[in-house]
Amino acid sequence: MPPSSDADVPAWTAELGLPGLVDIHTHFLPERVLHKVWAFFDEASTHYGTEWTIFYRHAEETRLRLLRELGVTTFAPLVYAHKPDMAAWLNEWVLDFARRTPDAVPTATIFPEPTVADYLAEALDAGARCVKVHVQVGAFDPGDPLLAPAWGLLAEAGVPVVVHCGNGPRRGEYTGLDVFEHVLRRNPQLVAVLAHAGMPDYAAALDLVDRYPRVHLDTTMVGVAFTERFAPLPSDWPARLVAHADRIVLGTDFPNIPYAYAEQLAAIANWAETDDRLGVDFLRAVLHDTPSRLLGLGS
Repeated sequence: MPPSSDADVPAWTAELGLPGLVDIHTHFLPERVLHKVWAFFDEASTHYGTEWTIFYRHAEETRLRLLRELGVTTFAPLVYAHKPDMAAWLNEWVLDFARRTPDAVPTATIFPEPTVADYLAEALDAGARCVKVHVQVGAFDPGDPLLAPAWGLLAEAGVPVVVHCGNGPRRGEYTGLDVFEHVLRRNPQLVAVLAHAGMPDYAAALDLVDRYPRVHLDTTMVGVAFTERFAPLPSDWPARLVAHADRIVLGTDFPNIPYAYAEQLAAIANWAETDDRLGVDFLRAVLHDTPSRLLGLGS
């Protein structure tokens, strides 16, 4: 049975034969930045037309403890910049965070500015194994010429890039999977993870998975009751996943979700139960094996 609460998650994961969960889409940020993010969500009814109460609004130490109690053995703490001269120091912060947090993989972010290739190269040299690009919050064109060398570096390195480029939960000036596809055309070897499975344009996201062999989708906020109200999955979603079962990875947006972590896992479990061509093998791939591969965790 899928977990009905966070307390059920460790036993459910063990029943699947997994050593734990690998979450490619969480957020840990400097405290003053995180508090500004939470303040934004406090006004979600204005920004998004719906309330958005942060479920895991706790101190960093508590958030880490809760992830570990859930059985998350490895996670990518994603940071993102919304203005120039911010990404480099966020990278320094998150690389230090990963050094002092054994279950966090080193990550980085980029922003269109003249120094982007330099600080990205430094982050990769320092061990960054995942990069976050937030087109919506950053309000920039992912095809900006300033970013061209950074995309090239990432494609060459094979480091996964979690890209929020979809039109959910609201359309931005440069959002849209068609906009991001211009980057993929120039960098077909880019290991791109479409955050939120391209929400709400799920079919278009799967089309990109079809056309680009290194494109993946993450499960962040996909199929849960909160987002089903404004970005419902197509009724045949589980069937559509069959051809791409090894290109879906666990992501959650912890801690900034307005519901319990277990709800995301239950949604994924429901897909596996709905189509017997998915089943337990699909769950093991999504929850552990595929994100482990992308993050370079080994066997």
